[in-house]
Amino acid sequence: MTLDHDIQKAVGVLKTGGVILYPTDTIWGIGCDATNMKAAERIYRIKERMGERSMIILVSDLEMLEQYVSDVPEIARELISGMDEPLTVIYPGARNLPKNVLAKDNSIAIRIPRHDFCQAMIRSLNKPITSTSANLSGGPNPFTFSGIADAIKESVDYIAPARYQSISRLKPSTIVRIDPDGEMHIVRN
Repeated sequence: MTLDHDIQKAVGVLKTGGVILYPTDTIWGIGCDATNMKAAERIYRIKERMGERSMIILVSDLEMLEQYVSDVPEIARELISGMDEPLTVIYPGARNLPKNVLAKDNSIAIRIPRHDFCQAMIRSLNKPITSTSANLSGGPNPFTFSGIADAIKESVDYIAPARYQSISRLKPSTIVRIDPDGEMHIVRN
């Protein structure tokens, strides 16, 4: 199988409201079309997690990012272009996304992954995808495919081939929050 074939399969599932299991630049994630409320709700059920917590979404680039937040402050642009490690930024003023992927304050956590499989999938779908850790709520983060619970594997519609795993750092992304006034706070390092 080729990358193109695997991307087509994953995107086909995403376009029909399905849920996938896939490697990212940090950990294995459960994903869906981030603009699909029903698919996002299904992820909460799979993870046995209350819908009160928001999800991280992945976008392909700054142009796509600008479609889903009302403002991308200059500090965020500088951080994104200057960080060598995976970085998730929490932005105020989310837009064009269903409420169940947002935080209660209408903010959204977004990362631009540096992972070939993720990038190709997002570009082909031409929409953001959710990226929540592939674990049951409260369980350990799955850095390898073998660390994912069978219950998760059995609940998704498509599993990306493990050969695309290329995690170079065994920890989740750094998370920073950008306040409406443009001030930055580190949430997780």
